[in-house]
Amino acid sequence: MIRLTLRSLRAEALRMLLSALAVVLGVAFVAGTMIFVDGMRAGTYERAGTFDRHTDLGVYSAGREVLPPTLVDRVRAVDGVAAAAGELTDTAGVLGVDGRPVLGFTVLAAIPTEDALRSYDVVAGRLPDRAGEVVLDAQTVAAEGFALGAAVRVGGATGPAHPYTLVGTVDVAGTARDVGGPFVGMVGPDALALTGRRGYGRVLVAARPGVSVAALTERLRAVVGGEATVKSRAQILDEAVEDAVRNVEQFRMLLLIFVGVAVVVAGFVIANTFAIVLAQRTRRTALLRLIGATRGQVFRAAVLESAVLGLVASACGVLLGVALAGGMRLVMSRLDAPVTGGLTVTGSTVVTGLLLGTALTVCAALLPAWRGTRVAPVAALTDAAVQPARAAGRVRLAVGAVVLAVGVAALAGAADAGQLLLVAVGGVLAFFGIVLFGPVLVPALARVFGWPARRVLGATGELAVANTIRNPRRVAASATALVIGIGLVSAFMVGARSTKDGIERSVDAQIGTDFVVSGIGQNLPAALAGELAARPELGVVHEQRSTVVDDVEIRAAHPALVGRTLDAVLAGDAARLGPGQVLVHRESAQARGWQVGSSVTVRGRSFRVAAVVTDDTSGDGAPTGHVIDMADEDFAALFPDQRGFLAEVDPAAGVSADRAREAIETVLGRYPTVNLMDQGAYKKMLTGTVDMLLVFVTALLGLAVVIALVGVANTLSLSVVERTRENAVLRAVGLTRGRLRGVLAVEAVLMALVGAVLGVALGTGVSASAMALLARLGGDFHVVLPLGQLGLTLAVAVVAALLASVLPASRALSRPVVEALADQ
Repeated sequence: MIRLTLRSLRAEALRMLLSALAVVLGVAFVAGTMIFVDGMRAGTYERAGTFDRHTDLGVYSAGREVLPPTLVDRVRAVDGVAAAAGELTDTAGVLGVDGRPVLGFTVLAAIPTEDALRSYDVVAGRLPDRAGEVVLDAQTVAAEGFALGAAVRVGGATGPAHPYTLVGTVDVAGTARDVGGPFVGMVGPDALALTGRRGYGRVLVAARPGVSVAALTERLRAVVGGEATVKSRAQILDEAVEDAVRNVEQFRMLLLIFVGVAVVVAGFVIANTFAIVLAQRTRRTALLRLIGATRGQVFRAAVLESAVLGLVASACGVLLGVALAGGMRLVMSRLDAPVTGGLTVTGSTVVTGLLLGTALTVCAALLPAWRGTRVAPVAALTDAAVQPARAAGRVRLAVGAVVLAVGVAALAGAADAGQLLLVAVGGVLAFFGIVLFGPVLVPALARVFGWPARRVLGATGELAVANTIRNPRRVAASATALVIGIGLVSAFMVGARSTKDGIERSVDAQIGTDFVVSGIGQNLPAALAGELAARPELGVVHEQRSTVVDDVEIRAAHPALVGRTLDAVLAGDAARLGPGQVLVHRESAQARGWQVGSSVTVRGRSFRVAAVVTDDTSGDGAPTGHVIDMADEDFAALFPDQRGFLAEVDPAAGVSADRAREAIETVLGRYPTVNLMDQGAYKKMLTGTVDMLLVFVTALLGLAVVIALVGVANTLSLSVVERTRENAVLRAVGLTRGRLRGVLAVEAVLMALVGAVLGVALGTGVSASAMALLARLGGDFHVVLPLGQLGLTLAVAVVAALLASVLPASRALSRPVVEALADQ
């Protein structure tokens, strides 16, 4: 039986090629992900301790934001300390040689001046030794054309950019300080002044030669007391590796989610393939039974065949995975995303790929193989080579209908229940309902979608629809594989478009000016709003600032803008907002008994309530509705150090938008840490992440869709083999070659279209449920259908199905009619 099985597998190698392709693609995704992530992890281990190569001990904050500079001096004076330096990391901005900000998130770090603590890799020049000197990463220097010894303007949170002398370039590629933008290094006092920080994030310590590190640790702990904690070099490196690897592992888990989807789809394809192949071997199996083969031998032969196929396909998948990992690395580098390490192929990756692909193939073949053992020997004496299609069992259909109904009900009721988990459960149940009820649902949809083909193509269309629905279980299995991939893609498409629409509506409601000035990775510099307000071309300049005092959010407000966010004025006049006058929101007024004319005390200063209002925003860090709006000047007087991330700017009366933009750009030219946008650009910035996420997800789920389409082609190809004599009869009685191609093309399109439509419906339902839940929880979200994207998805599925029908059609037409009529 073993020799017979292997001989049979060799003879039908071409027939099993598409089956193997599904396994190859699934294993390639798994292996490629593991190879890529293992390379990142290896690089992370290598570079995690880059900036602590000469650090023996570290002093870290314990319960306070920063460590004061005086603590550095106290640590430096401890017996046994060779060098000590404060270190901080923050954000900044760099102006290029053209006077424009260098794009990208900029990392600023304080670099020790002590040689014993310097762990940077210098590419050219030297590290800064005194105030007024700076180093940049080599990539930025090369891209911008900076020269050593020249002045580079760097700005931070405290004010406009100042010139610093460029004394060197460093290599930070692949480290935690490589985030795709410039790196700026300067001495500690300069870094503190630029960022406005009052202290350091940690203190680096180098021990004198021969000094016991354990004893030095105890002396340091005695000096710092409860202000800070002391960590050994091993602890520092372990935590650095743990932080870095945690990010890699999170990325790995994200990729594995999509890997799982691709593997599940491949399982559906393989199971359907073996069901068809073993059904086509009915007469052969019966003959084996007739000459003495037992049911166990027949079953083991089928399992052996699946194992050999799975092992060979898995090996090819692992090889393809290496190329896929290289492609992922190339794409990440082209997107300027920092990627550490190279490609790491480990034995565990190879073994995992081989075992996974083989196990997937064997498991998918078990049920069809078991059914094959039910063939009676007498079938060899009948015309049973092509079995009539078996209808799905009543129990399966009943359970499927119930599961589908429960899933739809869960999606519909998730918003009322306020449970996000119910959305996921509803989506999963709805999918399994489609799987179980598919033998009824899919053929019914195929008949509906096939109506235009019957009307336009006549007998050719009738034949194609009849062929599609003749085996409901088979066509349902093929369509179901598409439902998974396209359903998830559609869910993300609808969710992304709805989220973007909600963000845009929120901007329209909360931003009432033509221009928006926002900080790049940090709050706005302290003097910026004042400089903008001093420009005669500008009218409204409002920096959005807020803080929480006694569980009440205090917000800075502008009289010309505050009315745009109000839902209602319950009492008083909101237009009276100004110096000494505040607006209190309904919930805070009810809780504290405030009304129009009441006195409200904030930070020891008394204000009078001008109006009681309500809006659709909740307190940020305070209970919902516990909000006080006060004039900008009052807020600045009470909270002078409180900064905002965003400023709204409007032209002065009679000033054109172009003149206003020029005035704003004149001011911002000295501030590389801020960005100017109009409302449209601001919306695009906020929604850009959603677009990037959608592209990323669609690309990863695209492989699952490709595997499902391979399943469609495979089903059609095997069906052509099954109908060899039938197609020959049709050709003999006058069916032309073109019409036979048309029949197969319509079959492929119907299978793909049914699966795609069900997937779009499922994905839209899941997104609609999620949006309804978010709206119920307080967000301004509604379902918005991206009809263009959904239509494109359906069109791609149809075109791919047409291409998938080409090879089966060529195979059907390759044999002469007389030879095909004699096929057994």
